Amino acid sequence: MFAKLLYNRNSLVLNTSFKYFSTSHARLKEHNCKLLVVGGGSGGCSLSAKFARNFQKGEIIIVEPSDVHYYQPMFTLIGGGIKKLEDSRKNMRDVLPNKANWIKESVVEFNPQKNAVTISNGDTIKYDFMLVAVGLQLRYEAVPGLVEALNIPNSGVCSNYSPNHVNKTYEALQKFESGNAVFTFPNTPVKCPGAPQKVVYISEHFFRKTGKRNKANVTYNTSLGVIFGVKKYADALWKVVKERNINVNLRTNLIEVQPEKKLAIFENLDKPGEKTIVEYSMLHVAPPMGAPDVLKKCTDLVNEAGFVNVNKDTLQHVKFSNVFAIGDCSSSPNSKTAASVAAQCNIVYKNMKAVMAGQNLTEIYNGYASCPLVTGYGSCIMAEFDYDLNPLETFPISQDKEMWVMYMMKKDFMPTLYWKLMLNGYWNGPSTVRSLMHLGLRK
Repeated sequence: MFAKLLYNRNSLVLNTSFKYFSTSHARLKEHNCKLLVVGGGSGGCSLSAKFARNFQKGEIIIVEPSDVHYYQPMFTLIGGGIKKLEDSRKNMRDVLPNKANWIKESVVEFNPQKNAVTISNGDTIKYDFMLVAVGLQLRYEAVPGLVEALNIPNSGVCSNYSPNHVNKTYEALQKFESGNAVFTFPNTPVKCPGAPQKVVYISEHFFRKTGKRNKANVTYNTSLGVIFGVKKYADALWKVVKERNINVNLRTNLIEVQPEKKLAIFENLDKPGEKTIVEYSMLHVAPPMGAPDVLKKCTDLVNEAGFVNVNKDTLQHVKFSNVFAIGDCSSSPNSKTAASVAAQCNIVYKNMKAVMAGQNLTEIYNGYASCPLVTGYGSCIMAEFDYDLNPLETFPISQDKEMWVMYMMKKDFMPTLYWKLMLNGYWNGPSTVRSLMHLGLRK
């Protein structure tokens, strides 16, 4: 049951057991804080929770415009009808730490030279330290015709990447009768690079379960030159697609959708000008993504691609020592997943504390990422790896096999871990578990 909200002239106070938030709507000229956290996603919530245990009330400001926090790794399961959208959703006020001052606005300008940001109501926030955790921006509009196609009922076009569209995937699966089922991976950085193909495997299994497989031509068109970046898991996935008769086209990028004709147009990235037109019955699109526009405007803060320019080992900004970044908006060259955020969390926390105390940074991030590659209803390959794309597996078994136990971890264990531990600042990734499992030989 949702907690009741009490309003006064300048603030919103949450009336629930021992949990209070101030979301400022007063038109103050300037706010001041010790730590500014920009973004209320996985990284912003987790780091705020860690610092809140040692900070005084009001020393942390979180700027986040959304009322809702989503556990986005669940979207794969929602698209397959395994979970419901409401299972992935909590009120933002319920996942932010008690001591935080939540300002429900957006940052519209970064000014790291002055240790300040401007927010969407015109106010300024000055900080001693800043954590940037704004994630990636979905760019559905970058593919002509795609937004229109997604907004047409029963068009067969869907996308697991947005809460606004994820339910369309299961609807498209249920309504599919025959023809081409096409799945895409964009020619941009993406959050959870395994997600565009997880939906392929779940959909193919759905067609088999419902007796439609012999009428479905399943195709995965990816802009990448490999099916997966880590060879060990790529070899396993090539076996999966071969056994299931799934067509995989590498270096193939979606550039246009024509919903009135149900056509998808692809370009060959290795042969400029060469295009392929495919008629679809179902089209699942992983949209182009990129750094948020507000980051790109601050050239002192970001690299050429628009990502916060940090040292990949310490996650500290290369120019502004009081600025750190976590998660998808960071320039660190790891796979952008929730598991990466968990692994980065304690690194950033300890390194920020060191800077605050005038000490040297000692914590090093090894690029750990995990991708539970769901391959159907009841099977999953648990990929874990580091910066160098070497396997970094938690369990003392080879994880390049489809396993039911890994599927159950993805489906039931990881959401609980996320809500109960990670967002409260208590989960820093599986490094400790890995060390125990491997008798201290792996970290």
